Amino acid sequence: MRVYFLGTGTSQGMPVIGSKDPVCLSTDMRDKRLRTSVWIEWKGLSLLIDCGPDFRQQMLVSNCQRIDAILYTHEHADHTAGLDDIRPFCFQIGKMPVYALQRVMDSLRKRFDYVFATEDRYPGAPAVEPHILDAERDFRIKNQTISPIEILHGDLSILGFRFDDFVYITDAKYIPDSEWSKLKNIKVLVINALRINPHPTHYNLEEALAFIEKIKPEKAYITHIGYELGFHEKVQQGLPKNVYLAHDNLQIDIAD
Repeated sequence: MRVYFLGTGTSQGMPVIGSKDPVCLSTDMRDKRLRTSVWIEWKGLSLLIDCGPDFRQQMLVSNCQRIDAILYTHEHADHTAGLDDIRPFCFQIGKMPVYALQRVMDSLRKRFDYVFATEDRYPGAPAVEPHILDAERDFRIKNQTISPIEILHGDLSILGFRFDDFVYITDAKYIPDSEWSKLKNIKVLVINALRINPHPTHYNLEEALAFIEKIKPEKAYITHIGYELGFHEKVQQGLPKNVYLAHDNLQIDIAD
């Protein structure tokens, strides 16, 4: 499995427009973060988790040539606003399979009604094939099984995903007790840490590190990072030896 971090920033990205914060002015490319998304190549599948407003730029920089399906964690704009830009992939494969909770699919249908339209379609519009997910049930894409994980983003129920021994979670504030069994014996964990100070809907760094310590993956990568977390290089120096700050365009390989 190969995991490509297309974006590792929070909803405003980094640098934030107009900000004079030193982290936003950093010349270290690891401190320049597009909105959070990953591209996963796994057992012949090319999968995208979330499709935010930086999607087009992320596809060009990563040289991604194919997407077989898009999995959505939740409906917030920084995770969904790039849906119109899937058009080139639709021209290749036809309807793009998209997987999401019913609530999330309803939000997408409302915001991108022309994408979901079945009549009087605009000829150049992208097209999707909706698949509704249940947080309590595994699902399959081309004979490969994926386990959804219920996460609470504040009071909002969203999804993380497990692919074999790899787990991807973003925008978490709380993990229900019912989901902990899905987090056993994993090699690599991706988890969010927005900043140092507490936040009402996201893990801060202390909470993310406590979660990592409880799960005990072989390696953990932190994503969905805001400028208030600090400079990449400085923060990395203070992390446990098996914990890494992810950065845009980082690629990791996980043995099957």
